[in-house]
Amino acid sequence: MSDLTTLNLQQTISGLQNKQFTASELVQQYINNINKNQHLNAYITTNFDSALQQAKIADNNIANNKSRRLEGIPVAIKDLFCTKNLRTTCASKMLENFIPPYESTVTQKLLDEGAIFLGKTNMDEFAMGSTNTTSYFGKVISPYRSKNGSDLTPGGSSGGSACAVAANLCVFATGSDTGGSIRQPASFTNTVGIKPTYGRSSRYGMIAFASSLDQAGIIAKTVFDAAFAQTIISGYDNQDSTSVDIEVPDFSKLLNSNLKGKKIGIPKEYRVDNMPTSIEKIWQKGIDLVKSQGAEIIEISLPHTQYAAAVYYVLAPAECSSNLARFDGVRYGYRADQPNLNLDDLYKQSRSQGFGDEVKKRIIVGTFALSSGYYDAYYKKAQQVRQLILQDFLTAFTKVDAILTPSTPNAAFSFEEMNNFNPIQIYLNDIFTVPANLAGLPAISVPAGFNEDGLPLGLQIISPHFNEQTAFDIALAIEQQQ
Repeated sequence: MSDLTTLNLQQTISGLQNKQFTASELVQQYINNINKNQHLNAYITTNFDSALQQAKIADNNIANNKSRRLEGIPVAIKDLFCTKNLRTTCASKMLENFIPPYESTVTQKLLDEGAIFLGKTNMDEFAMGSTNTTSYFGKVISPYRSKNGSDLTPGGSSGGSACAVAANLCVFATGSDTGGSIRQPASFTNTVGIKPTYGRSSRYGMIAFASSLDQAGIIAKTVFDAAFAQTIISGYDNQDSTSVDIEVPDFSKLLNSNLKGKKIGIPKEYRVDNMPTSIEKIWQKGIDLVKSQGAEIIEISLPHTQYAAAVYYVLAPAECSSNLARFDGVRYGYRADQPNLNLDDLYKQSRSQGFGDEVKKRIIVGTFALSSGYYDAYYKKAQQVRQLILQDFLTAFTKVDAILTPSTPNAAFSFEEMNNFNPIQIYLNDIFTVPANLAGLPAISVPAGFNEDGLPLGLQIISPHFNEQTAFDIALAIEQQQ
């Protein structure tokens, strides 16, 4: 039998429905592939026994013409979505042994459509990072390699999900995007990553990092696959107060790569200093591609973009310091095992031992920004600038239908190179992706080619609120011209 793990979602659904192979055969091939590629460290927890049982149910449903939209499709779940009776760690010692008693809305929607969970993917601890090196369970290694054979970062925080898709360890994967955590790893691994409008997908059952920024999305092999899966996980949920009650279009059915009449903005502020020539070339290639499909290119200005990273690294840590206060060693999660601790010391020891360095750093920064005397100078001012960033986008969207930018300011880098970076250089990896989160806008990263070292590069399309369809259409036009 041929290698079924190389098929995309559309091909896999077709193969299962036409009975070219069974769900049991498909799942077994993915299990074999995951076992062969354990060195990539893409999964924290695997779910093989349950997956094989689910596959038998799927085969029975297909045989009896009772297929659901994802019947028999093996997927991977980022390890911050709570999965009932399946360990959910958020890649942290704090939740190393946490088994949720309930299912997140996103994962329940996938299960309801017949998806099979292969396991939970590795990530940066509590989604804090851009390199997938802060996980308590070890770093994830990209399936791509540098010219000299060095291991590369797959990006973060959804690096395990991106790695799993790129290495054929699942058909598609869920991710979460707080400041680029779906789009940056998608760009680094030659996959498609969609962050929908804030409020499009329910956050119920997602372990929170920054509640006003987090959004659930999809990493997949093709634009169609991402559109199909995103349609399924989207929708209103009365268990999430930030969920928006608005109709979800069938994105994959509405896909249209004819861009005639579309106006696409090119923001001059995204041409940053010292940007590699390869990024400039890919961007220009993307501009030429969409023009060839009938789009009109318009230069626009997003003047407050230059402040986006600074605003993000005030607001996100502030929200994380509040959200992570619940992990105190008392109710659930890691508890310091030392005798005769008073309550204060129990809190201190449990949190000091349970959290990694990056998480502790962000909690401290966030607590400082929210503290008396500094709230007005940092947090309040950051919120004001956030509104200016949003207004820049709203003004731009009166002139253009979407915005085209690079996904990242560079290709994936090796772990050796990382040792020479300071923390600011790592944080600036999100410079092109953060603005969309601050404004709550949908954005997608689509593969656009490779640099001179053969490493993947992506282009990002940002579209107006609740208009993911335009972003998918432009991404499809770029994908079809590759």
